[in-house]
Order: sequence, then C-alpha cells, then structure tokens
Amino acid sequence: MIIQWLGHACFLIAFSDGRVLMTDPFGPEVGYPRPAYPADVVTVSHQHFDHNAVKQVPGRPRVIEGEGRHDLEGITITGVPSFHDSSKGGQRGKNTIFVIEAEGLRVCHLGDLGHVLEEEQVEQIGRVDVLMIPVGGFYTIGAGEAVRVVEQLKPKYVLPMHYKTSYIDFPISTADDFLSRFPGCRREQELRVTADSLPASAQAVIIELKK
Repeated sequence: MIIQWLGHACFLIAFSDGRVLMTDPFGPEVGYPRPAYPADVVTVSHQHFDHNAVKQVPGRPRVIEGEGRHDLEGITITGVPSFHDSSKGGQRGKNTIFVIEAEGLRVCHLGDLGHVLEEEQVEQIGRVDVLMIPVGGFYTIGAGEAVRVVEQLKPKYVLPMHYKTSYIDFPISTADDFLSRFPGCRREQELRVTADSLPASAQAVIIELKK
C-alpha cells in the first residue's frame, strides 16, 4: 500500500492490485493544486467544499459517504458516525470517520472530527494501523485533542492533516504543536506500508505534498 498526500484532508491510497482510493477531495478555492488524479473510489467525510469536490476527480469513481459497510472485492470501507464539532453537530453538523481495510491493514481517516472519541466509536473503529488525523484546530480537533485521540486508537502510523501551510489561509494552526509530542517524526514523499512492516509504537509521519 502506498499513501500520498494531496493537501488538506485529501490522500491517495494505492493498493497492490492497481486500484486507487482518494479521501476528501477539495475544490480549487482551497489553495492547494487541484487533486486531479484518477481514483476508483472516493470517500467524502462531510458536505463542505474543502472535502466534497468529487467533480475534481477524473473519471467516474465510486463515491462513498455516510455510515455503513461497503465491500469492494478485497477492500472493505466502514463509515462510523461522528460530529464536526464538540456540540453533537450543533455548530457544523455530522462527520463520517472511514475505516479502510485492505492487504491486512486498517487505515482510519477521521475527516473533520471535532471531538474526542466516545468509547462506542473507539470500539466501532477497532484496530488502526494508519491514522489520518486533523490537527489544526478551529474547525476540527486541535493538537491536544488529537494527541488524546491517538492515545485512544493506538495506531502504528500517525499522518497529520488539515493543518496550516503556505497554500491556505484558513484560520487553523500548523502541525508543529502536535508534532512536538512525537519525537522522531519522519518526513516522506510517500508512505509505503505493509502488514509486516509496522512499527512497534506510534510513529508520526509528515507526507510531503504531492504536486
């Protein structure tokens, strides 16, 4: 499995059989280069312009939204309900957490999670090998809450997302505060991961922007 970052909450996951999954594609107004890479499957965590720009994706990908289980011949995607804020959705509505199972790995994309997880959600998510987690705050959990979520889910790889960079002017923070809690953070062009190559404890990885 190869994971690349296109900016914001948008990742490309390439599977060994050639299929590609994209998470939360964004529109051009966000500021990052347009995520114009073909994908077979697209997950959308919620209906905000910086997460639901499916029309930016070439071709006719299968779009998965909301809670429930989807079996795609060797890839299983499960949507777990959550909220975009700490007020049960009263401020920003609902958010879907996606757990992607393939090749003996479990990847969890938290979308725009706005709260620390409930025990029931932790149980629904289950084991996590790779965690894609928002860390910029304001619209989502910030650094402190993100650390608590990492402690709840105990992933092997932690991939920060939804943080301030030079490309965007959203009022969110950089990843620096979050990363200060993870000594030895790596920076990679992409993350290549297999079920037999996982680290013993949580390893934070900043994936450089794919242009």
